[in-house]
Order: sequence, then C-alpha cells, then structure tokens
Amino acid sequence: MNVAVISDIHANRHALDAVLADVDASGLDEIWFLGDAVGYGAFPGECVMTLKERCSVFLLGNHDLAALREIDIGTFSPSAAASARWTRENMDEEAFEVLRNLEGTSARREGIGMYHASPRDPVWEYVVDSDLAEDNLDFQEERIALIGHSHIALYFTRIDEMSRVSSVLAPGGTDLTMTSGKWLLNPGSVGQPRDGDPRAAWAELDTDSFRARFHRVEYPIDVAADAIREAGLPAHLGDRLHKGQ
Repeated sequence: MNVAVISDIHANRHALDAVLADVDASGLDEIWFLGDAVGYGAFPGECVMTLKERCSVFLLGNHDLAALREIDIGTFSPSAAASARWTRENMDEEAFEVLRNLEGTSARREGIGMYHASPRDPVWEYVVDSDLAEDNLDFQEERIALIGHSHIALYFTRIDEMSRVSSVLAPGGTDLTMTSGKWLLNPGSVGQPRDGDPRAAWAELDTDSFRARFHRVEYPIDVAADAIREAGLPAHLGDRLHKGQ
C-alpha cells in the first residue's frame, strides 16, 4: 500500500490544501495523520473537518489535547497558550466532537507504528538527536515507526544492534529504502515547518517495498500569515511561517 504521511497541520488551511493537492496528484491509497490539527493557525475547525474526511489514521497531538482541555497549558510558551485559548473559544463544536472521538496519540497500521511525539512518550517527547532516537528505537516494538511533533523532516536508523544510530535531515526529494534495520521517520510539518524550509512538508511511504520519499510543497504563506494576524492571534506566529522556524 502507498500512503501519504502528514503531521502538524496547526490550523494552516492553506498549507493543508496544497499538500492534499500534491497527495492527490501522486495517486496514493491512504493518508495517515500524526496529530496536531490545531494550534497556532487561524483555521482549526476547517482543518479538523478536512482531516476527518480525508485521513484513514487521525491521531491526537498535544495541541489538540490542549484545545480539548485534557492537558495543562501551563508548560506551553505564551504564544502557544494564547493560541490554545483562542482555539477553545473559536472552533466549532462539530470539530471539537471529532477530536473527542479520536483513537488517541498512537496507532499501528501495516506493522508500522505511528506516534505523535515518540514511541516512548507519544504526547511530549521531541526526538531531535541520536541519543533520544537510540532510546526510542530500543523502546519501540515496530521495525519502522512514524513520528511528528518536532516539525523537522528527518529520519533515524540503526542497521543492527551493534551499530550507532544515524540521524539525517530529509529535505524534499530524499529517498529511503528501509528493507533492513530499525527506523524512525518524521515527515516534517505541513503547517509550521521548523527546519529552515518554509514549504509544507509530507512524506510518501510504500508499506510493501519499505521505500519512502520526502516532499515539500509551495503554498500562499502571505495569506496564511495575514489570517493569523486578522484573527487576533500573536503576530509572530504568522511571521515565523516565512522563515520555516
């Protein structure tokens, strides 16, 4: 099966629409979403309803849980906390109901693990270096796992138990063959990339041949940033979209 793996939309409707158009052009079988539909952006309800319609896997992320008041936003940055409060006040009840009925922060399909943050901590842990990846590769039961949360397109691999973990950023066009070893893949963020490339990110995965390809997609960043400001959200949440940070 050929699937699209997407993560961290963060209420950026324009980025989501661009990625879905790219996915449709690729003729893939399913879309797996790794969480954080909401937070930061101006279109949380629209994104939640689109994801419900299009995705066969729809995980919760920490910002989704914050919108549902299921986690404390006291540890959030001031702008993230402000965004969570704005989402609570402005998202339609129908979208909240969708989030309430989701299966959780992790799932498994075709023998592949999916976690919003990490196999060890699906809500909070940022897997951004080899040491953290080593711990999670030890912990995860699946040979291949998909993670989001950090907003950085990258992958980690360990060929065998005697090998060191390799950590590699994955710019658009990166191709992987994962027929051996253990792997952690992060497709990057659709709605708020933080790897220096402002284009929306997603990954393509063939679950039969164990091949993956990373993609980047242009979208109207100016329009998305203006919508954030017009909604009364912190202005820098729009400004950062231009920088991919």
